[in-house]
Amino acid sequence: MVATFPTPIRSGVSTPIHQQFTVSFQYTVHFTEALFHSDNALLAETIAADGEAGPKKIMVIVDDGAANHHPHLLSQIEHYGKCYCDALTLTAPPIRVPGGEAAKNDLNLIEQLQRQMDAVGLCRHSYVVGIGGGAVLDMVGYAAATAHRGIRLIRVPTTVLAQNDSGVGVKNSINVYGKKNFLGTFAPPYAVINDAAFLTTLDDRDWRAGMAEALKVALIKDADFFAEIEANAAAIARREMAPMQSSIYRCAQLHMHHIANNGDPFEMGSSRPLDFGHWAAHRLERLTHYHLRHGEAVAIGIVLDSAYSYLAGWLSQAAWQRICNTFRILGFTPYVLELSNHLNYPEHPDSIFRGLAEFREHLGGELTITLLHEIGFGVEVHQVDLQRYREAIALLKSLPIP
Repeated sequence: MVATFPTPIRSGVSTPIHQQFTVSFQYTVHFTEALFHSDNALLAETIAADGEAGPKKIMVIVDDGAANHHPHLLSQIEHYGKCYCDALTLTAPPIRVPGGEAAKNDLNLIEQLQRQMDAVGLCRHSYVVGIGGGAVLDMVGYAAATAHRGIRLIRVPTTVLAQNDSGVGVKNSINVYGKKNFLGTFAPPYAVINDAAFLTTLDDRDWRAGMAEALKVALIKDADFFAEIEANAAAIARREMAPMQSSIYRCAQLHMHHIANNGDPFEMGSSRPLDFGHWAAHRLERLTHYHLRHGEAVAIGIVLDSAYSYLAGWLSQAAWQRICNTFRILGFTPYVLELSNHLNYPEHPDSIFRGLAEFREHLGGELTITLLHEIGFGVEVHQVDLQRYREAIALLKSLPIP
């Protein structure tokens, strides 16, 4: 076939050439226990499933917190590499990195990892295995996505929040210029492997914090899922594994369904319903100098937006009380002093309301936040009443602390 090209319509000017193509992404979220035990072939099988001749080079990056709570983890990883040397080759001993938001706040750390990727000869057919909480996975994902325009990433989330939300999605990011997630990529992982054994050593704050994301997606999408969490809240607070694993599975399922079926997986528009409660949460993390865990801040943001919905007459009193009781039983604190900073001066750099402006900017100029019309049914709004938010904050301040 002979290609044809548009004819210039006048000297020096051609008609536009229009381009359109579709790229298909596919990845699997696995559920296992004792991933790096020599009898567990899942990681090796996952890598071998690419159908290419092996063994493949891999670099393993481990969250300090996970390494500290699992003192044999690094040696287990090295032993695993020897056991499955036909599928994978460890390019170096596992690399430890700081956990929490410190991982996302250090540009030097990104450069160090990318230099190491270059030094050991990783290519686009190699693998980076990130093991840790959501912040570490965000940072590792960003480093991998920007090296060689994308080295394959396998995420091994080690916290509740990462297993049910951030670890199973398509986003990676770091914090710069005083803004959360300002630099980032949309780069789906090659695979995600959730290992329940990592959850057993979480402290109570991290065990609880991840449930905020499960409550978030339940409140805006699935009333039955909220009722399940509500019924199991006391058991989850007692650290019973079965209801926690059930919650993680359903939450991950809902997040992935939304990404695949909402029509905007890379968030090209201004609609981000999965960020229910997050405009205030991102702001609170910064105002508290990241003393609040992401999930703890999200919990406050969800209760705040639920209070606004209740005061606006959209959410019934019975529904509002169910929401508050569930968060209380799980052990979340609904109020911090930073919520009340400079409420009458929305443009003040320490005002919670600056979060609305930052959200508007991040979404491309139009404010779009999700509020509740009932449990399981979120609605998007493009403008809000700051006085009603002030009343909502006062309501949160009056709630009992667990």
